Amino acid sequence: MQIARIAQSMVGVAIVLFTLDRYGSPAFAGLVTLASILPGLLVSPVAGALLDRHGRLRLVMLDYVVAMAAMALIALLAVVNALPGPLLVAIAVLSSLTSILSHVGLRSLFPILVPEPLWERVNAVDSNGYVAATIVGPPLAAAMVALLGGPAALVLIGLGFGIAAAALVGVPDPASTIASSGRILADAWGGMVYTWRNRTLRGLGFAVTFGNLAHGMTAIVLPLIILQRFGMSETVVGLVFAVSGISGMASAFLFGRLDTRGREWAMLVWPMVALVPTVALLLIAAGQPPIPVGLGLVIAEMLLVGLLIGPMDIALFTVRQRRTDREWMGRAFSVSMAFNYLGVPIGAGVAGLLAETSIELAILVLGIGGAIASAIAAAALVPRHEPPREQPLAGTASS
Repeated sequence: MQIARIAQSMVGVAIVLFTLDRYGSPAFAGLVTLASILPGLLVSPVAGALLDRHGRLRLVMLDYVVAMAAMALIALLAVVNALPGPLLVAIAVLSSLTSILSHVGLRSLFPILVPEPLWERVNAVDSNGYVAATIVGPPLAAAMVALLGGPAALVLIGLGFGIAAAALVGVPDPASTIASSGRILADAWGGMVYTWRNRTLRGLGFAVTFGNLAHGMTAIVLPLIILQRFGMSETVVGLVFAVSGISGMASAFLFGRLDTRGREWAMLVWPMVALVPTVALLLIAAGQPPIPVGLGLVIAEMLLVGLLIGPMDIALFTVRQRRTDREWMGRAFSVSMAFNYLGVPIGAGVAGLLAETSIELAILVLGIGGAIASAIAAAALVPRHEPPREQPLAGTASS
C-alpha cells in the first residue's frame, strides 16, 4: 500500500509537469488530470460490488498492474513522438477505471482487520500513509522530471506500481460478511441507494466534495505560480507539496490518539472553516514577488493545510466506519469515497480553464469558494450524533 501510494502521489505531480512541458497548456493539463480521476469515480458503484463479492486484494493488484502499463505506454509513445493529446487523454481514462479498486479495497480492509477501539489509531496510520507519500512522492517526481525528463520519470513511477503488485502476491483476503442480491448491477445500485439514504455518508459527500474543489485547483495552480509567476524549477514544486505532508503527518499522529466519539462533527467543521483564510494566502502569494514574500506565503499555506487535514481525515475515516454497516462496507465505501473525491478532478479541470485567463480567478472561485461551501455543507448536513439505522434494503441476503 505504501509503495503504491508514493507512486500515486508522484503521478499527480509528474503528469501535470509532463503535460505542461509537452503541450504548454494549463487547460490541457487540467483535462488530463480530470481524465485520470473522474472515470474511476463514475464506475465506483460497480467497483464496490466487485470488491464485496470477489475479494479485495486481487482487484487491488489488478489496478496496480494497469497503472504500471499505463505509465509505460505513455512514456514509450512520448519517446517515439506518437502521443497526440487525445491519445494521452484516452490512456488516462482507461487507467482511471481501475483506480478506485485500490483506494477502496485497502481502506475498507481496516475496519475488518482492526478492533473498533483502535480505529482512530489505524486511521491515523492510514492518513499518514498518504501524508508520507506526499512528503516523498512530489519532490521525487518533480526532481525526476527535471533531471531525467517526463518519459523516464513515468517509467520509474510505473515500476513502483509493479513492485506494489508483487508485494501483494500470496496475501490472503480476510473473511467478511456481505449483503448481496447475487447480481453485480443490482448490488451496485444497492450500494448507491444505501449511501444516499445514510445521512452521514450523504452529508460527508457534499462537504468533502466542495472542499476537494480547492485540492484539485491546487494541483494545477500551485505549479503555475511557482513555474510561471516565480520563475522557479520543477523541484521547488515538489518540495512545496511536501510541506503539507510533513505538517499533516504530525497532525494525524496527534489527533489519531484521541477518542473521536462525540467529537467528529467539530473535528470536521472547524478545520473546514479555518481552510477559508488559509487558502486565501495562496491568492495573496500569487501577486507577490517570489523571494521572500511569495514563496514564504505559499509554504505557510501548505503548512497550514497539512495541519488542518489531520483532524479532518481522522474524523472522516472514523465516522464513516462507525456509521456504515459492516456488510455494506465495500459498496458504501466505494460510492462514498468517489462522492467525496469528485471535487478533485472537477477542481483541476475547471482550474486549468480559469487559469488560462487568471490564476487569481481560479483561486477565488474554486479555492476560497470551495472552502466556504465545504464548511457550510459540513455544518448543515453532517449529523452531530449517529442517526437511527436505515432498514436493510429489500431483496438482499447476507452471505
